[in-house]
Amino acid sequence: MDYGLTETQIMIRDLCRRIAAEKMKPVRAHYDETGEFPWEIVKVFAESDLCGLYIPEAYGGLGGGVMELVIAVEELSKVCSGIALALAATALGTFPILLFGSEEQKQKYLPRIARGEALAAFALTEANAGSDAGGIGTTAVADGDAYVLNGTKQWITNGGEAEIYTVIAMTNKAKGPRGASAFIVEKGTPGFTFGKKENKMGIRASATRELIFQDCRVPRSQLLAREGMGFIVAMKTLDQSRPGVAAQALGIAAGALEEAVRYSRERRQFGKPIAAFQGVQFMLADMATQVEAARALVYAAARYIDSGARDISKISAMSKLFASDTAMRVTTDAVQVFGGYGYMKEYPVEKMMRDAKITQIYEGTNQIQREVIGLALIREAATQK
Repeated sequence: MDYGLTETQIMIRDLCRRIAAEKMKPVRAHYDETGEFPWEIVKVFAESDLCGLYIPEAYGGLGGGVMELVIAVEELSKVCSGIALALAATALGTFPILLFGSEEQKQKYLPRIARGEALAAFALTEANAGSDAGGIGTTAVADGDAYVLNGTKQWITNGGEAEIYTVIAMTNKAKGPRGASAFIVEKGTPGFTFGKKENKMGIRASATRELIFQDCRVPRSQLLAREGMGFIVAMKTLDQSRPGVAAQALGIAAGALEEAVRYSRERRQFGKPIAAFQGVQFMLADMATQVEAARALVYAAARYIDSGARDISKISAMSKLFASDTAMRVTTDAVQVFGGYGYMKEYPVEKMMRDAKITQIYEGTNQIQREVIGLALIREAATQK
């Protein structure tokens, strides 16, 4: 379908498609097996100017938006969503600075990210605070010209590899969510260390680590927005970033569909390609329809966010919910099309199925997305009375 992409967006799509085929595809199995971080591919992203797609030109970026990021993440994720996540998770860690950073903070950090010199990460989740962002236990206590951070963050994507972290911590526990604040913390800051790297089912090329803060002094100049704004920073950031997760899921689904169609034309049973059987054709038809519907919704969400609209929570949640559910269905069916071979690691669809599952969980579980959508519908109905 023609989605009305601009000339620049088509160039981004084609560039990412080429990088995925030439650089990522030959090594995706290696990174999945070893769990190594794909620094060699990240260097390719940087050299290709992909790291600054969504960063304004004033800070060394290409001046695009969420749509450009979505296009890139989709194409890269068709081949390996774990590798693509280095780019997408950096965007998640960068959005708080883009949305709430002071001019000084933007000048300090955005050019480094845009050049690919530094990856970023977003640190909200803890052992007892995932969907319940109000349950954050990490504290930040004001002390002269600094804040002292103590606590542990869990399951942080790009953890240990990123140089720049946006960290949500409690500056006033008595106020609940309104007592949270957001800070920019650099790797190497005294008192900031890393815990275990998680051994995951999928997206194994992506680093997922604990962040540990022990009397970590962070200058007041590293506070984002103002004290007590942390919960708003987090929610606005997730509204902006969820189409990126949706694009990751979309890419996984689209990649699995491509593999299933190709295999169905090659695999022969009863003297003919299995693509000749109506049962397989119907499966492929359903998979293709779901992928196209997900793409339409993800692109619509990205464009709506880039338009400057304020009421983006519902469409952002919808894109993440629908695309990730699609990814799980389509990859499961792709494995079925491959039959016994689909269960073997010599074919990529079992990896795609493993990778797909996390898209239904992180950046807000799909149960939470349904709650976001439902509450938005109720508020809209109330205002229409």
